[in-house]
Amino acid sequence: MSEAEQESTVPEQPLMAHLLELRDRVLKMMYGVGIAFAPLAYFSKQIYAIVAEPLMKLMPPGTSMIATEVASPFFAPLKLSMILAVAVSMPWTLFQLWAFVAPGLYKSERRLVTPLLFSSTVLFYAGMAMAYFLVLPTVFKFLISVAPEGVAVMTDINKYLNFVLAIFLAFGLAFETPVAIVLLIHTGFVTPKQLRENRGYVLVGCFVVAAVMTPPDIVSQFLLAVPTYVLYEIGIIAGQFLTPDIKQVEEQQLAERE
Repeated sequence: MSEAEQESTVPEQPLMAHLLELRDRVLKMMYGVGIAFAPLAYFSKQIYAIVAEPLMKLMPPGTSMIATEVASPFFAPLKLSMILAVAVSMPWTLFQLWAFVAPGLYKSERRLVTPLLFSSTVLFYAGMAMAYFLVLPTVFKFLISVAPEGVAVMTDINKYLNFVLAIFLAFGLAFETPVAIVLLIHTGFVTPKQLRENRGYVLVGCFVVAAVMTPPDIVSQFLLAVPTYVLYEIGIIAGQFLTPDIKQVEEQQLAERE
């Protein structure tokens, strides 16, 4: 009996079994976040100091951040630790999602999902790394340089955290562009030729999206829009090489179904 016939003879599970498995997977995701959160919460103050370093290095001597709310010194580092725990446990979370949906995928689809999960995780971390090491120092240097004479730059720790998290999220999601392009090509929604023909619209769209997702300064918008467009071009190339012709996919899926 072929592998396709073996897969087709596996009985379908009832809805309740799927719901129970989904519950178990979600619980495992939460356990993963909790395990990552425990040590991060213990070092929450040190972690916040590391995240604040791009701004603190540029502030004038004798100045510091401020806390305008009574509980901010406690909750701001804890909030950062929780969000960081979600980011750190992302490989485990994606693995649980993959384990849940894998039985319902065709063999050809499973071969594609594994590298996409790996690349999406690496790209998300790469986007956050670029935001921390390149974007934040550049943006803060620009914003402090344009501050009017006599204005002391002393931001609130909560507002700073929200600003940094928005930058991290924007760059992390923007770096997922190649993965999205590969999926669009693989599903047959678009073709590489169509994507190449719409380069001009995409370039404008990158700057529009960057203007919405980043602070209102041209530096951060430029630093987000340009890499996003470059990743768009990389996604077209990767999609062309990693995904077969849609007709081949349909024929292969039909063979597996039979």
